Amino acid sequence: MSDPADLARYIKSACADLGFDLAGITHPRAVQHHDVYRSWVSAGRHGTMGYLATERAVAARRDPRDVMPECRSVLVVAANYLPSPPAEGAPWQIDIAAYAQGQDYHRVLPARLRRLVAGLEAHVGRAIHHRVYTDTGPLLERELAQQAGLGWIGRNACLIHPRLGSYLFLAEVLLDLDLPADPAFTSDHCGSCRRCLDACPTGCIRPDRTLDARRCISYLTIELRGSIPPELRSAIGSWGFGCDICQQVCPWNVRFAAPTQDPEFQPRPLLRSPRALDLLRLAPEEFPRALQQSALKRARRSGLLRNAAIVAANLQDPQAPSELKAVLEREADPDVREAVHWALARFAGEETHP
Repeated sequence: MSDPADLARYIKSACADLGFDLAGITHPRAVQHHDVYRSWVSAGRHGTMGYLATERAVAARRDPRDVMPECRSVLVVAANYLPSPPAEGAPWQIDIAAYAQGQDYHRVLPARLRRLVAGLEAHVGRAIHHRVYTDTGPLLERELAQQAGLGWIGRNACLIHPRLGSYLFLAEVLLDLDLPADPAFTSDHCGSCRRCLDACPTGCIRPDRTLDARRCISYLTIELRGSIPPELRSAIGSWGFGCDICQQVCPWNVRFAAPTQDPEFQPRPLLRSPRALDLLRLAPEEFPRALQQSALKRARRSGLLRNAAIVAANLQDPQAPSELKAVLEREADPDVREAVHWALARFAGEETHP
């Protein structure tokens, strides 16, 4: 088997070849922020995301070795997902979070990491016990990324790299290999800056660098099923899926974030300069094809229609009322219909729900 240091260099070189912008290695141990996570769940700040709050889910995030006892090293990688901006913003454009404009990273990143492991197994001449995760596994991945030297956790709860900013996908491989760990990123470069806190229209960013999901626009437009609380609808503004406001104002992104050249994270045609009307007109039979391998499918068609109705009213798109009325004629989903009624009432200058 290769020398551990040589093997670590081989792994990082392979990560770069696979399109990852950063790669670091840390050793498995009990994470420092587990108590913060448990308190976050106990306070109900996970909203309706019950899969994050079971005792098993909370306990599993304490230590990577609780997920895979054979784990001896954790490889953490990051990939820039910031898409190239459109040539010109369209009037009444609905905003889609940058991470969701290209291919679904839940499909792209694990596939790349499985290729990495296959090459690694050929290199060392044996099967490697491993687990691959990106966002869906029971890991506190931002803390692991910080331990692996990839950046610090900012006030907006995003991992920030001093040369790349925070538009980064994170993914991890738990490995049964003894590898040298990289130095942890121990400095905090947020300083006294409060731009993300001041810019958040719903005030969801908390002092302990966590988010109250129940007030976060990303949660409201993606994870929340049913009706969005009326008192938060105007604050959603133009965001139809996710939100990047706290990243857009971050000085580290303003100065250093650059669009990715990765073809899989470039905007698909439907999402390059979409209007709310484009989503409102998305027929049931068109939805699977238009959003194939897209993260937008997470919100389901009913959630996207609900969001688009709210955004159309917030933006006061002059063509929206006729389209909203057409939605009422063909859509039976009660949450979509309620959002459309709210939007039409707002166009009519009414302050209350019908």
